[in-house]
Amino acid sequence: MLDITILASGSSGNAALVRTETTSFLVDAGLSTKELTLRLHSCGVEPRDLCGILVTHEHGDHTKGLAQWSKRHETPIFCNRQTALVLREKVVDFQGWKIFESGSEFELEGVTIRSFPVPHDAVEPVGFVIRERSHSFGFLTDLGHATTLVAESLRGVDALLIEANYDEVLLQNDTKRPWSIKQRIQSRHGHLSNTDAAETVSKIVHEGLSHLLLGHLSRDCNSEDLALAAMSRILESRSTRLSCAAQESISPSIRLG
Repeated sequence: MLDITILASGSSGNAALVRTETTSFLVDAGLSTKELTLRLHSCGVEPRDLCGILVTHEHGDHTKGLAQWSKRHETPIFCNRQTALVLREKVVDFQGWKIFESGSEFELEGVTIRSFPVPHDAVEPVGFVIRERSHSFGFLTDLGHATTLVAESLRGVDALLIEANYDEVLLQNDTKRPWSIKQRIQSRHGHLSNTDAAETVSKIVHEGLSHLLLGHLSRDCNSEDLALAAMSRILESRSTRLSCAAQESISPSIRLG
């Protein structure tokens, strides 16, 4: 059994809870320690139950809670070397670093974790494929475009969280963001638009893709309706369950197996 609960997804904070019959761990910790603990409690999980925190990259909306969390708990932090070098400036006096090589595969309490590099404006960002027995879930957030390696890494997953950050028209018309920020968001090391996300899914969709979760939606430059509409055209008549992860609330769990 592989159970995935998105605790939060968006520009203000990202975190996901992964559970099997024997263990629990986080992918990213972009909420405050207080909020992260509250959302874990809502899922029936205590901090001491976690066997690790996997980190995709060092940006604050994915690591906000790590510094304070590491002062209170001894949860191991799994990340690659370059990400650890940046985080160690904030997560001080912590001895629980578990370093992996980007593109490598490792085991965590009977769960297989495979990382793969993604193009984003961070020091060494990665995505993950989490596999428990015959069930797999892909994490793909914060990237400017999907490389061939990204598509190949996600091929055959049973369920996927993919970024659908912005709608092109809403971003262009947005008056809050300067042109330089808009250029960064749209760059090949920025974020995926709804159209980009749909194009990426078109390369990997298959009959066994049971769940597709859209995440990291911009509050100002996207909407659930727009993101879902763009992806629905790709899924057509497939039985894949399509939904959006939220920033303010815990998303319904996805259970595989």
